[in-house]
Amino acid sequence: MKVVSPTTKGIAQAADAICAGQVVAYPTETVYGLAVNPFSEQAVQRLFATKTRDGGNPVLVIVSGPEQLDKLVATVSDIARAYMERFWPGPLSLLFPKAVGVPESLTAGHSTLCIRCPACDIARALCQAAGPVTSSSANVSGGEPARCVDEIVLPGVALAIDGGPLKASLPSTILDPETGKILRPGVITAAELAAAEIGKRKERL
Repeated sequence: MKVVSPTTKGIAQAADAICAGQVVAYPTETVYGLAVNPFSEQAVQRLFATKTRDGGNPVLVIVSGPEQLDKLVATVSDIARAYMERFWPGPLSLLFPKAVGVPESLTAGHSTLCIRCPACDIARALCQAAGPVTSSSANVSGGEPARCVDEIVLPGVALAIDGGPLKASLPSTILDPETGKILRPGVITAAELAAAEIGKRKERL
């Protein structure tokens, strides 16, 4: 595994590797993640093989901002947009109806795709250079997530961006914005989501 610094050159090398169908490790604001091109079925399958993960679970995707949603999602509702405006960039992952062309393996056959815009500058810079990428924790499926490059011991990873050691953190919160249901508890708490009163705002409109 080649290790690069989070410089313009290093991020460009990582983007080139992703565009070539390889698996790249990178830091987020929570843990190190694994990036592949989400539009490449072959690359997604390589991600599964690297993590020894079956295809029964959907894969999260990160973007540099809302402008990268176009090819990933069919529509963005007013309530989803309100959550994006309040919590992005940040550790809130939202479900969207997936666009035509998104590989079935990425969503495990579901009609929705989970996406977030991370607060980590390095992760967003990678998306700006490579386009949207996957964000699956850099560990064997079921293992402890990596919080530094030295903890990434996956032979399928071609390159890693060294963002230094990360503080212990919960994963991102996964939310269905249409129902308000939390599908995975995480950094952003139910109380913080409730305090935003986004669902109530929708009812008042």
